[in-house]
Amino acid sequence: MGDQPEVNERDLAELVARIGRTAYGDGFVEGLTPTQWTALRYFSRANRFSRSVSAFAEFNATTRGTASQTVKSLVKNGYLTRKRLNRDRRGVCFDLTHMALALLSRDPFESLVAAAGELSNASRQVIGRGLDRMLRVLAAHHGKKVFGMCPNCKYLRTGICCTGDETEYQCELLGEPLREPEIRQLCVNFVPFQ
Repeated sequence: MGDQPEVNERDLAELVARIGRTAYGDGFVEGLTPTQWTALRYFSRANRFSRSVSAFAEFNATTRGTASQTVKSLVKNGYLTRKRLNRDRRGVCFDLTHMALALLSRDPFESLVAAAGELSNASRQVIGRGLDRMLRVLAAHHGKKVFGMCPNCKYLRTGICCTGDETEYQCELLGEPLREPEIRQLCVNFVPFQ
C-alpha cells in the first residue's frame, strides 16, 4: 500500500460535511424529521438549565421560531413534556417522555456512533479534539455559543458543600447546586477554560 495523500483543509471540511449530510439523511425514520431527532437527542443530553427552546435553537444553529415549531410538534406527539421552572416561574423546560426514551433506543444516529466506534481510542481522541477546535472556531466566526460540559467549564466549583462522602458541585454563574449526573450533560452556559 502506498502512502495516503495529505489531507488539506478543504478535504477535511468536505469529509465533515459529507458525514453530516449522510447522518442527516438517515434521520427520516419513525415518522420524525432529522431536526426532530436532533431535538430529542439534544433534550436527552442537556442539563436542566439548557432544556429550553432558546437553548435548543442555539445548539442547532437555527432561529427560535424554527426551534419552537420543532419542540411544539414533539410535545403534541407526546415525546416531550413542558414544565415551569421553580427558580423562574416564567421560564419553561422540556423533559423527554417514556415514549421518547423508547424511540431513542432506535435512533438512526447510532449508525454514526458505530462508525466512530470503528476508530481506535487514540484516533477518536485526536479527531475529537480537532473537530472540537473546528467547531469552536466556526462558532466564534458566526457569533454562536459553544455548548460543553461542566468538567471543562470555568464556572464549575467543586467541594462547595459536602454531605458524607459525596462531593457536591455548584455552577458559579447561576449559583445553583449540581448533582453528579448533571455535570456530564450539555450546558448552554458553558464557557471553556481560557
